Amino acid sequence: MSTQVMTRPATSYVVRDSATMLRRNLLHWLRYPSLAIMLVAQPILFLLLFVYVFGGTLGAGLPGVAGGGDRGDYLVFITPGILVMAVASVALGTAVEVALDMTGGIIARFRTMDIAKVSVLTGHVLGAVVKTLFAVVVTLAVAVLLGYRSDAGVGHWLVALGLLLLMAFALTWLTVGMGLAADSVETASNTPLFLVMLPFLSSAFVPTDAMPWGLRHFAEYQPFTPMIDSLRALTSGQSVGADLWLAVGWGALIAVVGYLWSRRLYTKVPTK
Repeated sequence: MSTQVMTRPATSYVVRDSATMLRRNLLHWLRYPSLAIMLVAQPILFLLLFVYVFGGTLGAGLPGVAGGGDRGDYLVFITPGILVMAVASVALGTAVEVALDMTGGIIARFRTMDIAKVSVLTGHVLGAVVKTLFAVVVTLAVAVLLGYRSDAGVGHWLVALGLLLLMAFALTWLTVGMGLAADSVETASNTPLFLVMLPFLSSAFVPTDAMPWGLRHFAEYQPFTPMIDSLRALTSGQSVGADLWLAVGWGALIAVVGYLWSRRLYTKVPTK
């Protein structure tokens, strides 16, 4: 007489444990509302600064606007870049949260528990995606209050949202690795700063054609430019072209590299 032991597939444990870690991450976020404010404060401040301080001058130089643009035209131009900055801001915060876990001792306890190892990291990533949705919605709402209007249909906006979520997923895996590799929380807060700076060296604030040759060359071939150009076309109801495929390709590449790097660090680097 044989006895069969019924066990759940390994994937079910990963899903269950990831959901638990996601809930932990979101509860920590809700208990500290200042974190939510910090997520959206930076992109909103940049939006206000560029629209009201530089918008009149930069809007007048926008190409393709009959008679020269104004502050309202510049608001439409800059909003996709600000949304990308909101995504990068959330990803930067994730690096700090991971470093806090690594230095606080909780990771050592998780490693002694019977849970899927990857769930600790996926909890941070899924939590960051939820936070990104929050940051994007709030930032876009502020833009609408300032006068932003879009001619895009529902389909274009759904594709734009999907691209933003892909960016959030990719950049978060990258910053999870940075948080694991950092030897302190301070280091983790500084290492991903280039993700917030790169949009300044892209098509986010001015057309790349207006840049000097060397800077224009860098701006046109860095990852954020096709992402921002795709979002700008999608939110304006225009044809995207090859930029969308470049943006998706960059997002997939960053996600794969970030995931493999993070997994390797988490399994091999000792708890700090």
